[in-house]
Amino acid sequence: MADTSKRKTIVVEQIGSPIRRPAVQRATLIGLGLNKMHKRRTLIDSPQVRGMVAKISHLVRIVDEEPKADKKPKA
Repeated sequence: MADTSKRKTIVVEQIGSPIRRPAVQRATLIGLGLNKMHKRRTLIDSPQVRGMVAKISHLVRIVDEEPKADKKPKA
């Protein structure tokens, strides 16, 4: 399996409730590992994850798109 520590990641936060939403949207939230309001998940930035986020863009937001390894501390 590829080394995931060097892959780009995104942080996704749930901002909308799945109440009164279609079951497919609720299942997509669960697939992303989200099930409660304001919960955040760090996910590998892939076309599959981006597609899932696009399907429920009204329920989630992308908080951070930078890879953790590229951040340098300020001197």
